[in-house]
Amino acid sequence: AYYRGAVGALLVYDIAKHLTYENVERWLRELRDHADQNIVIMLVGNKSDLRHLRSVPTDEAKLFAERNGLSFIETSALDSTNVETAFQNILT
Repeated sequence: AYYRGAVGALLVYDIAKHLTYENVERWLRELRDHADQNIVIMLVGNKSDLRHLRSVPTDEAKLFAERNGLSFIETSALDSTNVETAFQNILT
């Protein structure tokens, strides 16, 4: 029911908390099981302003996205980096 009619989905994890990234695979599987097969999915590493606390390497997340046919971006809600871009990309 959550996914009915959705044209896009953002899978968001915290770059400073690896546990949140570990959930991404399960979230993706759930999306693919329940959402329309044409849904656009983007993997989003949030809190990119916390570079000094990073526990999820950008390259690791990029590789996961590539292997699973996802778009990828890192954002920061704190300083607004790439937030608008993420939503624009998911809708176009």
